[in-house]
Amino acid sequence: MKMKKILLLLSLLIGVSVLTSCESDDDLLTTDDVLTLNCEKPEYLRLGDKVALISPSYFTPMENVEKTANLLRLWGFEPVIGPNVGKIVDGKYAGTIEERVSDIRWALNDPSIKAIICNRGGYGTIQLIDHLKLSELKASPKWIVGFSDISTLLGLWNRAGVMSIHGTMSSYLANGGTDATSTLMRDLLLGKVPQYELPSHPQNIQGKASGVLVGGNLCTFVPNLGSQADATKSNNLILFVEEVGESMHNIDRQMHILQMNGVLDRCNGVILGEFVDCGTEFKDATGETISVEAMLREMLKQYHIPVLCGFPGGHDDVNLPLVMGSKVTIDVRNDGASLHFDIDGVQQQVNTEAVSAIKTPAPSRLRMSGKAE
Repeated sequence: MKMKKILLLLSLLIGVSVLTSCESDDDLLTTDDVLTLNCEKPEYLRLGDKVALISPSYFTPMENVEKTANLLRLWGFEPVIGPNVGKIVDGKYAGTIEERVSDIRWALNDPSIKAIICNRGGYGTIQLIDHLKLSELKASPKWIVGFSDISTLLGLWNRAGVMSIHGTMSSYLANGGTDATSTLMRDLLLGKVPQYELPSHPQNIQGKASGVLVGGNLCTFVPNLGSQADATKSNNLILFVEEVGESMHNIDRQMHILQMNGVLDRCNGVILGEFVDCGTEFKDATGETISVEAMLREMLKQYHIPVLCGFPGGHDDVNLPLVMGSKVTIDVRNDGASLHFDIDGVQQQVNTEAVSAIKTPAPSRLRMSGKAE
């Protein structure tokens, strides 16, 4: 490696021995090192299986957790609530770092628990990254479901070589669980894999590409670059991005961080999800407000890869499940687009244009995301 050669040259020039803690060239990582994500699909669930409910981020009222537990029973599962769920620290966190990590390990180490649903996002999962080992996630591959701040754990699972689900959580399931956002997530856990068909979008960039799906909430996974939760340090990616309550300036900043770290160079395609309650401060040459998608299209067009805009995933009321770490194919055409997962299971065709949900007021969405009081 270059560093060892430099150290050797220095030692020859100054006549002293230069010591290094690296035992071999393979131990020395450089910014050029990339991974190959090859994620295992956890087993699909069967009726009667246990599903854990945990709170790795912000506190969730026990009323919501109990409503979700009742919904899981209606679906035919047996809910089990994490030992530390219901605790609150510093007015926000769902327990100490140790307690939140403990509940993850509790769910992983119990062989009767077949899947994990997170209760809420908000903030806090970045605190857990260095307290978990990839080997323990790999040793017990189970579905974990969540989005927003849970994007950290989805990336951690993928880095461990296990697929995960970007999908709805207790803070939304407690509303009744009869909407497509909820039922498609349930169906996916049972082995019905959604294959999405989407309408055309004015900011789409046409093309067809395949790769491993990674990403999630932009301001959650970008700070994880370089950590063991960073699933973007791989070639042949399909990157999924969504946001809530952020200015266009900050979205642009985060995307440029990805660019400077070589992530966009490693993408075969990009999926833009929902950008809910985000800024509108940028204008075009005529003074008209431009959308986040238009801003990002301008940035992404230099890569000559397909860009699929308007996937209903993220912090809006329709948040359709995505299998992170799965190989996917996107086909962006003039008349629409498709997103297909290359995993086994019963294929379920989903026309996203036909999916709707009851509208949640913006203040409520921002509170649930942790970006408002």
